[in-house]
Amino acid sequence: MNRQVDPETLIRAKAHSGTVEGYMPGFGNDFETEALPGALPQGRNSPQKCEYGLYAEQLSGTPFTAPRGQNERTWCYRIRPSVKHVGRFSRIGMPYWKSGPCIEDHIQSLGQYRWNPVPMTDEPLTFVSGMRTMTTAGDVNTQVGMAAHIYLATADMEDEWFYSADSELLIVPQEGRLRIETELGLIELEPLEIAVMPRGMLFAVKLPDGHARGFVCENYGMKFDMPGRGPIGANCLANPRDFKTPVAAFEDRDCEGRVIIKWCGQFHETPIDHSPLDVVAWHGNYAPCKYDLRTFSPVGAILFDHPDPSIFTVLTAPSGVEGTANIDFVIFPERWLPAENTFRPPWYHKNIMSELMGNIYGIYDAKPEGFVPGGMSLHNMMLPHGPDVDAFEKASNEEQKPVKLTNTMSFMFETRFPQHLTRFAAHEAPLQEEYIDCWAGLEKKFDGTPGVK
Repeated sequence: MNRQVDPETLIRAKAHSGTVEGYMPGFGNDFETEALPGALPQGRNSPQKCEYGLYAEQLSGTPFTAPRGQNERTWCYRIRPSVKHVGRFSRIGMPYWKSGPCIEDHIQSLGQYRWNPVPMTDEPLTFVSGMRTMTTAGDVNTQVGMAAHIYLATADMEDEWFYSADSELLIVPQEGRLRIETELGLIELEPLEIAVMPRGMLFAVKLPDGHARGFVCENYGMKFDMPGRGPIGANCLANPRDFKTPVAAFEDRDCEGRVIIKWCGQFHETPIDHSPLDVVAWHGNYAPCKYDLRTFSPVGAILFDHPDPSIFTVLTAPSGVEGTANIDFVIFPERWLPAENTFRPPWYHKNIMSELMGNIYGIYDAKPEGFVPGGMSLHNMMLPHGPDVDAFEKASNEEQKPVKLTNTMSFMFETRFPQHLTRFAAHEAPLQEEYIDCWAGLEKKFDGTPGVK
């Protein structure tokens, strides 16, 4: 059956029981969804003939022999098999999108750095061509580590689709909405939401507001998972039901376009004469999802002391070493601070992990000046950092009554590997040369007298 579809229409599944506005709730669930009735086989994965003349195809996110609790795959029932979506490949340049290892001798990565927002541009840039790598860590070829990017987008991906064979992509919008059209369904994304695109998942990004800027964490290693809560128990932090996976959607249209593939840090294109977003039905647990950061339920100290920032972890990508993450994605949302006789902002510290932070909106309590929405900072492994002078003095002398932090949402891409600056981060992005001076005014207060604070 050849179903002709309006070229501007993405046919979406009707909401079934358990869906909310075109999404299915849950993290890592085994989902099933169909955009046409009867398109999804029941009781088997690969019937001799699929309904509607569809092709059955499996997309595997883990080796076939991965343990059951870690095994990820999705069965797709599509108009054409994926071998029809790619042909001969041609190398293309993507000069601002870098992959680890990307270490240049003349660039100094050792230091505490902070950048103003990378300004928007009138240059026509898509989500892919507008990617600007700030740091890389690890090695894309051995599938460990990550890269941190800024995206600047001013143009829709028209008849152009992309997937990364290298990595999972965590997308954090800061300005402007994104319409992400994926093989498995449609994700509408706005600032204060995030999306996770699995390795190998085809998608295109459209811009409802005409422009967009945000952050991307490119995960070379094991996929993002929810952190173990330990003594916290079964609830709070990011709750599984608040992750939303799209229902099935498909296009059936002819066009002259291209598919761009990132593979081992290189970019290739292949021509295509139709839309590859042609999955009419699917079932499995390897799928894109979105999450609203405003649904994160913080926990914290309710008597004294400032707990470790790990209590703000939304997602973690394991490294294979227990308790040591390849990447942690951590947020600092609005929350109450009730602790008594406690220095409430983050304390001064050196960390085995490398911390790249970004500000989505508002004010970060440890750096009330200079760390502006759209900005980023980097504190590499074993480099000391902490509150600036004003934050220290205020927190040391303020009345210790319960205070609610409002007008704030920042995040951290934290990795066990050192993060190396790219040429763009060192020479083109708006680096705050004076950032290191934010600690210059810290005074010696010690005088050796007992009882003096």
